[in-house]
Amino acid sequence: MSQNSPDGRPDGRYVDDAPYDPQASIRELERKDLDAPNWVLIWRKFKTHRLGLISGIFLLFCYVMLPFVGFIAPYGPNERDAEHLYSPPQSVNLFHEGEFIGPFIYPLTSEADLETFQWVVKPDYDNPQKIRFFCEGEPYRLAGLIEADTRLFCAPEGATLFLWGSDRLGRDIFSRILFGAQLSLTVGLIGITVSFVLGIFFGSVAGYFGGKIDWVINRAIEILRSLPELPLWLALSAAVPSTWSPVAVFFIISIILGILDWPGLARSVRAKFLSLREEEYVRAAEMMGASSGRVIRKHLLPNFMSHLIASATLSIPAMILGETALSFLGLGLRAPAVSWGVMLNDAQNLANIEIYPWTAIPMLPIIVVVLAFNFLGDGLRDSLDPYQQ
Repeated sequence: MSQNSPDGRPDGRYVDDAPYDPQASIRELERKDLDAPNWVLIWRKFKTHRLGLISGIFLLFCYVMLPFVGFIAPYGPNERDAEHLYSPPQSVNLFHEGEFIGPFIYPLTSEADLETFQWVVKPDYDNPQKIRFFCEGEPYRLAGLIEADTRLFCAPEGATLFLWGSDRLGRDIFSRILFGAQLSLTVGLIGITVSFVLGIFFGSVAGYFGGKIDWVINRAIEILRSLPELPLWLALSAAVPSTWSPVAVFFIISIILGILDWPGLARSVRAKFLSLREEEYVRAAEMMGASSGRVIRKHLLPNFMSHLIASATLSIPAMILGETALSFLGLGLRAPAVSWGVMLNDAQNLANIEIYPWTAIPMLPIIVVVLAFNFLGDGLRDSLDPYQQ
């Protein structure tokens, strides 16, 4: 006895009940994935790269947070507390002796150790004090434009709130790391912009035109790449007048990092253009009267854009490390500017790090951000060629 099919036919045949459409393509379902826009294919592939996706979300959060650092940080970047030098990190608690009282800290008390002749900082466990929220603090500029003094959370009255401890001048390390991110994360974007403008321009001109222009640009690239990188950084940074403002020094350091990074990108662009300029679609565009600039912009660069995007995400951490190294050596950004490199410059004394290990905490955001950029670059490099699998 035959069994009926889902549509009720006794012979097991399947018949679509939808009305017939003579305009519908019979290959639509089969080619739906292949005909999807390129960005859809890239996103589908990128979502499968878990480390790259998590790193991208983390970096997006970091950059979105930068304009609101003044609201998030409990202290100003250079706000000092002379009575709490080298204070250890304070923990935020919710329960005191088994009773829930909300976010609070134990105030710090200092006692003199007559054996080591040092001040010993201890929390007062008998006096819990609740953290204040949406309170007034030192004035700041929200997004660099709007004057404000409201902060997300502040220390209790008469107490301190050093989540990651304080430095040798009694400044909150947590707040300074947040403010330092504004410079340390931005220097990479400015530097990579300068590097890409120079690298794409000189690389595309050399690869497309060839001849004497290619020879001159190649010799300039070889000369720049033959120079030792670190001494050249030091020489250019030392040439910046010490009387300049921190903002001027910041932009000069960013431009220096970008100028020294473009030769590698220019060589990659040149090599790609040398192969692409012989393609038929390029020859067709030239025969139709397209100018050299239009051929480069509309036909050559789009075919190379995936490599450029991946290269950018892998070059930004090198810029961040370059600024950190220069500021650590005292030749980059200088106080009162706040960056992660400037903070590490204050932690050069190994004896202090041994006694006060929390002064080396600024190393952690550098490591985390550089790793995140590398993971993001790996994910983009695998995803920007969605047809490879």
